[in-house]
Amino acid sequence: MASPLRFRRSQERWDDDRIIEELYSHLDSNLGARSLTPHYAAPNGFEARRFEMNNGDMALFAWNDDTAYWLGNTETPPALWRTSKYTFDEIPYRIARWGQRELLADLTVESPWLAKYDYISWFFLPVFFSKDGRETSRAFFRKYAVGFPDATRDEALSFYERFLRTGALDDYRYTMASKLGTSQYFDKNRMSATMSEFTVAKLLTDAGYDVVPEIEVTTGHSLDFRAEPKHGNSGHEHGQSPLVEVTRPQPPTQRAASTPVAALRETAETKTSGQLNEHGGGAVLFVDCSGFRDDEWSAIIGEQPDVRHRPAVVFRARPDGHVEGYQKGSPPLHLDGAIRWQTG
Repeated sequence: MASPLRFRRSQERWDDDRIIEELYSHLDSNLGARSLTPHYAAPNGFEARRFEMNNGDMALFAWNDDTAYWLGNTETPPALWRTSKYTFDEIPYRIARWGQRELLADLTVESPWLAKYDYISWFFLPVFFSKDGRETSRAFFRKYAVGFPDATRDEALSFYERFLRTGALDDYRYTMASKLGTSQYFDKNRMSATMSEFTVAKLLTDAGYDVVPEIEVTTGHSLDFRAEPKHGNSGHEHGQSPLVEVTRPQPPTQRAASTPVAALRETAETKTSGQLNEHGGGAVLFVDCSGFRDDEWSAIIGEQPDVRHRPAVVFRARPDGHVEGYQKGSPPLHLDGAIRWQTG
């Protein structure tokens, strides 16, 4: 499985003749290629070319007398094999901005339904243009309402667009976007589970916390988030920022469990008997039931079953921003502003 899209940097000398011989000729002989002028002017101090392949792949190349940058979702020519990879945040801003403008222009043409969701387009750009995952990731957003049942695509995308616009996850863009996956094999359940992490990040942000993803713990595992109280948030009183783990049950229509409550318990047990058990307790388990229909959620909220881990928050979010749920134990988080609690 290829990784999310990143730049390669070469510190060798490049000119038109070498570009034709070692980049364009290689791509053309293997895939069939065209060498074009980019959509946008090259970054200040650089020249640039754009390569488009017959199979739909593309690549960008910008160079000056000292440095060159390659960005592509196609096979890498041998002349660049020894170069290192860098995220958009790890290279000069003018290069990153130019490359992303090129990709966003392509995305507008290839997936026009994403055009009005500027922040989603930008945030997931490394996945939307990954070598293997560009079709599967876009299909998940286009066809499956990002995992919300009984919701339109626009309703679901608007939910995440509003959250991402807060910038709460900007510093962790590659970490979080990569969780969506860059596989050519479509996996709706895995992608839906990834979006549950975004939903929980939204709840914590709405409740007044900063979130830091992928927290390594002493067992060698990583838990999904650390929730750090912002200035003035009095919801945390224990001296150490709470750790959070997220899980998402599949509704009974998609698994062997015969009832919503059974589906909830099975998924939670898998999480608690593995990673959380080895961690030794202390983390807050968030169980996201946003994939359940109204009737399925009603059965859960009516019974409010234990999930074999405390503290735990069981909730369901809707694209309009309404979130309700219940808690077990005493989570060291003040969530009243983000979740409407349902008493049993």
